[in-house]
Amino acid sequence: MKIVFLGFLIVPFVEIYLLIQMGAVIGAFPTIMLVVATAVLGAWLLKKQGLATWQRFQSSLAQGTIPAYEMIEGPILLVGGALLLTPGFFTDCLGFACLIPSLRRRMARYVIERHLIDSSGLFHNQGFAQRPPDVIEGEYRSQNDDR
Repeated sequence: MKIVFLGFLIVPFVEIYLLIQMGAVIGAFPTIMLVVATAVLGAWLLKKQGLATWQRFQSSLAQGTIPAYEMIEGPILLVGGALLLTPGFFTDCLGFACLIPSLRRRMARYVIERHLIDSSGLFHNQGFAQRPPDVIEGEYRSQNDDR
């Protein structure tokens, strides 16, 4: 939580510094146009990548497989889009990184392998897997099986 708080404090200062430096090098109007251009380009790329992810999601469901990567890539795209629409060069770099398919796939793989669930379906708690407390193990038999 401290890292998020520090991010909200540090990122605006980095953005302001970069905007001032870029404005000093290329001028105020070109800097503003560059910020607007990155937002427009980012929105177009976000739409394109979002539709591709949605199509992969639907294809996985049609094949009967769980679209785990696509379910994680969706929020990554959403964060990338929000960062691209935020004025500034630092957030644009982070936003464009979220739109790179291979990097986004690695982020999704990291989330799935390290933080979500493991392949056995057990939930992670304090670094080791254990069953949730409300799971009752047992066997059942249908009454129709007796006939």
